Amino acid sequence: MKHTSLFCIVPMLSFAFAAHAASAQTPGPSVAAPASTDAAAGHSSPDTGVTVSFGGFVDGYYAYDFGRPANFDRPFTTQAVRHDEFNVNLAYVEAKVSGPRVRGRLALQAGTSVQTAYGAEPTIGTVSGPNLSRFIQEAVAGYQITPSLWVDGGIFLSHVGMESWASRDNLTYTRSLSFDFTPGYLSGVKLTWQATPRLSALLTVVNGWGNISENNHDKSVGARLDYARSPSTTFSYYNFVGNEASSTRLRVFNGVGFKSGLTSAFTVQGNFDYGRQQQAVTGSDSWWSAGLTGKLQVTPVVGISARAERYQDPDQVIVVTGSPDGFKATMASLGLDVSPLGNTRVLWRSELRGTWAGDPVFPNRSDATGFSKSNTLLVTSLALTF
Repeated sequence: MKHTSLFCIVPMLSFAFAAHAASAQTPGPSVAAPASTDAAAGHSSPDTGVTVSFGGFVDGYYAYDFGRPANFDRPFTTQAVRHDEFNVNLAYVEAKVSGPRVRGRLALQAGTSVQTAYGAEPTIGTVSGPNLSRFIQEAVAGYQITPSLWVDGGIFLSHVGMESWASRDNLTYTRSLSFDFTPGYLSGVKLTWQATPRLSALLTVVNGWGNISENNHDKSVGARLDYARSPSTTFSYYNFVGNEASSTRLRVFNGVGFKSGLTSAFTVQGNFDYGRQQQAVTGSDSWWSAGLTGKLQVTPVVGISARAERYQDPDQVIVVTGSPDGFKATMASLGLDVSPLGNTRVLWRSELRGTWAGDPVFPNRSDATGFSKSNTLLVTSLALTF
């Protein structure tokens, strides 16, 4: 990497310095403990505290796009991507390992959101591309260096943004534009440090912007800080820096967000993201997004959500439309959630979502040109966690 961003490097340096200082200040025992028989014989004792658990998740849906795309595919989204079709958005099975010094997760997945999100995996060489990698949600192994510091390596879900990969864990059913156009997964190594009970920090070195297979000979870095102001309110900062388009075109991405339970029944979440990427010769291109989401749990069984968001990528760094003004869109949605068991075990979620763009970029069979500036979606989903 040939360039750096002061905005993203400062948290990284602080994290590294504080982790070193915490390790240096940890007092050692005044009297050495006697070596065990196994250690003296050159064998390590088995870790009897390690446990393995299994689980899974199934999210089936039906979506109706009022533009009625002829090939059934809905662009500019990774969730509810098929029109007028019953399908599976995301299904996965997982095995988790947890112990005093080790941890890990293996999760295998399928679904239309998986096909969409992993469709851009680079295919360079014969052992790359989405054919295999899209089925791996996570394959990560971790080791505890100190009581507050972990190192994990493999394929893992991204640290970028304020939303999660599984719809069950988000305030709304469909994903935001901010989430759809940032990395949902990464491949590399990460350090996680619980600096204080309220502050956690993360540092990653990865192959690139949401890709498992490499697309160049450079690596990218990222960081995240989460500060729990209270048990119900968290503020977050996250970034990503790397050469993505080529080795001379640096991409720098920064974002801030918050999530707060204003009351026991009402939760609000917001974000603002901004990115820049160097042009091939001189200058740079930029994009940004901002969103606000709220959810009211009317009863233990019924919840209502609402969202508003703006996304602008006039230079088409991330979202390529081929239109004169690029992708400039406003999105709003209204959702109804029903959890008949009073928890997230079973979730029936429905959402009405509208998106309005500056250029006619949405497929629409009712328009003479085949495209329109607006899009309306109605989707319903039934999800089970087991």
